[in-house]
Amino acid sequence: MNDAMSINVDGSPGLMGRVGQKLCAAKERANKAVCLLDARMRLLTTEPEKGAVTAEYAVVLVAATAFAAVLIAIVKSDVVKTLLTGLIKKALSVG
Repeated sequence: MNDAMSINVDGSPGLMGRVGQKLCAAKERANKAVCLLDARMRLLTTEPEKGAVTAEYAVVLVAATAFAAVLIAIVKSDVVKTLLTGLIKKALSVG
């Protein structure tokens, strides 16, 4: 917007000048509000994710540990030992 503004004889800005001033002030307030909103949104969207990622890692580690415990229990069972032993003997036997 150009800085030219109509001035009345008494030195006060004319109607268009006052409207222009109010529009500039409204634009500045809107820009400030948008900047503050953007800063708040960035703050709200970045900080909680860091904690969420850490919590997700913890959940995955607990699940992986539980899965490993179940696998160890299965492999140590007599049925699996018998099956694996039979499979290895069959693979090593010739003929």
